[in-house]
Amino acid sequence: MAQQNPPCETITVAPDAAGIARAAVLIAGGETVAVPTETVYGLAADATDGEAVARIYAAKGRPSFNPLIVHVADMGAARRIATFSPLAERIADAFWPGPLTLVLPLAEASPVAPIVTAGLPTVAVRIPSHPAMGDLLRATGRPLAAPSANASGSISPTTAAHVIASLGGRIPLVINGGATRMGIESTIVAVRDGRIDLLRPGPLSLADIAGIAGVPVGSGDESIEAPGQLASHYAPRAPVRLDATEARADEWHIGFGPVAGDASLSSAGNLVAVVFI
Repeated sequence: MAQQNPPCETITVAPDAAGIARAAVLIAGGETVAVPTETVYGLAADATDGEAVARIYAAKGRPSFNPLIVHVADMGAARRIATFSPLAERIADAFWPGPLTLVLPLAEASPVAPIVTAGLPTVAVRIPSHPAMGDLLRATGRPLAAPSANASGSISPTTAAHVIASLGGRIPLVINGGATRMGIESTIVAVRDGRIDLLRPGPLSLADIAGIAGVPVGSGDESIEAPGQLASHYAPRAPVRLDATEARADEWHIGFGPVAGDASLSSAGNLVAVVFI
């Protein structure tokens, strides 16, 4: 487990030109910055700077064998990091910018620091659609490693307040872009020789991905290739009972679809439209 960063003051800025510029200066100096994406808030650092990325692991208390997603501004930047097969190009063209992460072979002379990939020959990469993350990527001119901006093992943050509650005093700055639109982390798929494996479920429909790809989406092996594959990833602090259709005594019931519960994530059963409570 990584050691925590020294305590620091955590400030919050707006996602305007001044706030983005302040965040970019910190990134250039090897620091970490929390920034909204369309999925959840991410904790960003320069993916080419191993010491900066180590500060992500330290702030989160994240195992260093767990790889990170690299966020980039455009396909040109993505191709400098990863090797795209025709199948990967087709999927990227259909779903980027957006909540899909592709695990691909590292490009020759990829600038990504080895700590980002946990020493693997592959890299997880995506082009996000949130304007604040896009502005930060363009302002820094760097690929940004950015896992969720929370202590490792806890629930991913969907507001700046969630970030402060989890990482306040551990990171220098949070860009407050309001509540994230989707609220769950990106779908991750590995694009291999003529096939696709789901590594982490997320907002995108597997049927949609398979339809664009023209091949079925399978499941990978149990090796850790991407974020979200540890046995415990989304972990609240209270005991949880899954697939419950009714609440027991002293339980608070979270509903979904036809199960109403004490509060419902989505009465329509729509993951993308989930209301976080």
